[in-house]
Amino acid sequence: MAFELVEFCEPAPKPGEPFAGTHETIVGTYLGEQEAIAEGRARWQAAREADTPDVMWWIVRHPGETLARWVADRASEQEHILDLTTNRLVVVQP
Repeated sequence: MAFELVEFCEPAPKPGEPFAGTHETIVGTYLGEQEAIAEGRARWQAAREADTPDVMWWIVRHPGETLARWVADRASEQEHILDLTTNRLVVVQP
């Protein structure tokens, strides 16, 4: 089954401009979950090092699903997985 990496971005509005909303971009579709997560980790780390006020996060999911298998937020040093038995995000231990 395929997995997709999705990037969400909320561009920081310039002074006096309204919030532009959340932009969702499918980065790519991968045959393996680990391949999708590896690409997501690379993008997450690059964004954490970038000097930007934008809010960004990435998820890995089956195409079209609303549940994420992996989640990372630019503002956080932690990545998460979804525990499907409790429907809670669990911190990935290094």
